[in-house]
Amino acid sequence: MQYPATGKRLFGVSVPVGSLRTTGGWRVGEYPDLVPFAQLCVKLGAGLVQILPVNDTGSQSSPYSALSAFALHPLYIRVADLPEAAKAPKALAALETFAAGAVPGERFPYGTAMDAKLAALRAVYDASQKAIAADKALKAFITERPWVKTYAVFKRLKATYGEQAWPHWPGHRDPGKADIEALWNEPAAATEQLFHAWTQFRADEQFARAARAVADLGLALLGDIPILMNEDSADVWADRAFFDASSRAGAPPDMYSSSGQNWGFPIYDWDEMAKGGYSFWRARIAEADRYYSAYRIDHVLGFFRIWALGNREETGSLGRYMPGPLVDLDELAALGFSPDRVRWLSEPHVGGSEISSEVAALAFDRIGNEELFLFKRTIQGEADISALGLDHGTAEFLKERWRDRALLAAGAGLFAPTWLYRESRAWKSLSDGEKHMLEELFTRRAAEAELGWEKRGRGLLSMLKSASTMMPCAEDLGAVPDCVPRVLEELGIPGLRVPRWMRQWDEPGQPFTPLSEYSVLSACTPSVHDTSTLRGWWELEEGRNEFAAAYCPSLKKVPERLDAATGAVVLKALAKAPSLLFVAQLQDLLDLSDRFRSADPGLDRVNVPGIVDGFNWTWRMVPVLETLDSDAVWVEGTKKACKR
Repeated sequence: MQYPATGKRLFGVSVPVGSLRTTGGWRVGEYPDLVPFAQLCVKLGAGLVQILPVNDTGSQSSPYSALSAFALHPLYIRVADLPEAAKAPKALAALETFAAGAVPGERFPYGTAMDAKLAALRAVYDASQKAIAADKALKAFITERPWVKTYAVFKRLKATYGEQAWPHWPGHRDPGKADIEALWNEPAAATEQLFHAWTQFRADEQFARAARAVADLGLALLGDIPILMNEDSADVWADRAFFDASSRAGAPPDMYSSSGQNWGFPIYDWDEMAKGGYSFWRARIAEADRYYSAYRIDHVLGFFRIWALGNREETGSLGRYMPGPLVDLDELAALGFSPDRVRWLSEPHVGGSEISSEVAALAFDRIGNEELFLFKRTIQGEADISALGLDHGTAEFLKERWRDRALLAAGAGLFAPTWLYRESRAWKSLSDGEKHMLEELFTRRAAEAELGWEKRGRGLLSMLKSASTMMPCAEDLGAVPDCVPRVLEELGIPGLRVPRWMRQWDEPGQPFTPLSEYSVLSACTPSVHDTSTLRGWWELEEGRNEFAAAYCPSLKKVPERLDAATGAVVLKALAKAPSLLFVAQLQDLLDLSDRFRSADPGLDRVNVPGIVDGFNWTWRMVPVLETLDSDAVWVEGTKKACKR
């Protein structure tokens, strides 16, 4: 869809679809709930609605771990609105019974809600299966979208093999297009596969209808396109050449995670993508264009370079940027480093006094007659150490030693500096002169690598932008190379500004960056789905006094609790940023009312990164939309606080 407000400063509201609640609605928000939410946003003076990804994630609640880059989540289908629903009254009654079990203020139960919704969809499908099979519109839907057959076959096989990830299937692990077509045409599988195609047909129908209603209200709908795909997805299964399964994506260590992050997703083989004309990404953008007029490019830094880890690593520590700075054996030799010394830098050495003879025999090879040991070649990562069956303390010690190196092997005769190379025992053993020579070499290679990052990022983002009339927005948080904001500015893509993290890091005291210095080409937001809410940060974390002095000088006293009045002052100040977009999470707006705010702001988070449990991704608003809509005091207060 065409973005409706080019160059216009907008206020927007962000919410996951599953978090929405309406009078008479189900236990989890559904696609049609976007319409009354958008109507409320109009009353609040908003011009944009932002949602999280709505792809099918199967048994996982994270919207960033999809089974398909294209398939919509069946959890958000409103069964009562299906044309076939009348023939399955028991299914509707079962959904109502399940919804009646909700506890006031609960986070929704993802797994059981998914089971209940799929059971109802199956019952509706079974009751009208003959008519569905003859539906010409459904047949056209399948024909027009090649991904539907792949997704349906994948879902059927996944169920057949006990929901195992496809690398563990006993067969069908490496299909070609002809194989998928043959599997689709198997008579015995037709009913099962058509069910998955039909759910996508109806999900598209409901989501597209809601998206059109949002657009008709004059609002932009900003979607979210995750950069990476779950290995256990229809896309990696069917389009293997586009992915490098030998590596996993993540993030290097930082102030928030001393061991970095390992997201577990395979990285892209961009060279193969290019050979295919970037067909995978062009198709993703085309599908998103059916619903959105703007979209968030998740982890845009990954289009410049990605933090890649071996597929046997558990943490994000021992990775490197791909593409990234590399040095070779000849360069190291020219600096005076013999092969043995390169091995000292690139392979962790463990002293005999540090390990028992049993551990030495299990995990190490001795170097000649020395009291030094190297890890066995069979150990390729932290997961292999875990598999040894050692006690926790010993295993953690070995993992620390495994990560203790200055150089990381990156192919035949090639090495990358590790993220924490200065902290390694090998580095500390070098002379100051040797350290200086290596630092100079690393700096030269890093500068060369950044030129490559800029070229790659510009090319890939240009491709994405040219693929639709939607407005792309970039999630550019993290360790951002200088080339990233330069390319985003050049291409007219807004970056993200989270004020609590916006500091002038190179200045004494690292003061907050003045709002006046925010680029117009940016989106300013008080909080995002991976952070605490504004109130949660203010009350439970550090920095509010300095933050208030920088951004809210009208506050004569900085309260420890972010009461409704103070929250309004803060939002009003941030809304004045020159940023093109000012987007607030719904939770931050609910906190503007004592009637609607929760008792514990810590429970208002959408996600706590690095944790997989029933808490994450299941936040549900407590008041229904109709109650918010009818509260004139809250509506006017929110509108005033967020006015641009």
